Amino acid sequence: MLKKQKIILIVVVAFGITFVAMHSAIAAEDRSNMDHSQMNHAAPAPASAANMQGMDHAGDGNKMPMSMQGGAAPADARDPHAYSGGYDFGPIPPPQMADVAYMGVLRVNRLERVRSNENIHSNYDIQGMFGRDYDQLIFMAEGEVADGKLQEARTELLWGHALATFWNAHLGLRHDSGTMPDQQWLTAGVQGLAPYWFEVNATAYVGKHGRSAIRLDAEYDLLLTQKLILQPRLEANLYGKQDELRALGSGLSDLVAGMRLRYEIRREFAFYIGVERHEKFGRTAEYARAAGLHTHENRAVVGVRFWY
Repeated sequence: MLKKQKIILIVVVAFGITFVAMHSAIAAEDRSNMDHSQMNHAAPAPASAANMQGMDHAGDGNKMPMSMQGGAAPADARDPHAYSGGYDFGPIPPPQMADVAYMGVLRVNRLERVRSNENIHSNYDIQGMFGRDYDQLIFMAEGEVADGKLQEARTELLWGHALATFWNAHLGLRHDSGTMPDQQWLTAGVQGLAPYWFEVNATAYVGKHGRSAIRLDAEYDLLLTQKLILQPRLEANLYGKQDELRALGSGLSDLVAGMRLRYEIRREFAFYIGVERHEKFGRTAEYARAAGLHTHENRAVVGVRFWY
């Protein structure tokens, strides 16, 4: 019995070896009969403009242009209707890019009644602007009215240009009028929002006969609530030379420091009360004393502020 098992095992092993050998021989013969000369190992040729000329990519017979890139742009390249299939915005106004729309604003920063040591008078401070983001026409007017007469006024017509974020430069003309002789100045300055949210205006003036002046003013809005705002304000005027006709001395002429508390009924309209101190210095103070006027005084103010 054991002898028969050995014989069967030998027959199975021999049959397996024969089958593997025959399969290997057939595979080798198939590989040797392959014609390598008919095989194309070259990379496919890139599609050229000539090859692509006849390609129909749109499904409606539209052919691709001869040149995919480069060359002169078509005459209507910036016309949205040329590539929109005739569709437009319809009743919706088309969007406007930056620095396209004109805008205007009129701000009455101060329209107030002032009680001082000498009298009761009214002050106004108005600024208007019309233009685009980078260039505007600016109008400024500030003055004092007492006893029904314009005592002193400063009117400026300026061209403003954006220098940086929150900062504008301005150039133009200034005209002084009132009870004193009129005077004209050339104007150059900057106006903007300094760090920590201080609104600053610094302007230099050049007038006739070598006269010069510098005006500095700054203010800050301290929000006590969303509607109740405390605004400290500082203003200084300096002159390059003495002006007897307008009772002005050289150097620091006068300084005004005040504080106003306003309540905004709306963002566009507010009323306020406040106090301020007015000081005159140097030769300007001497002119005031010679005319019987105070060189320093405290003022109480009440007024309105609005814009639209």
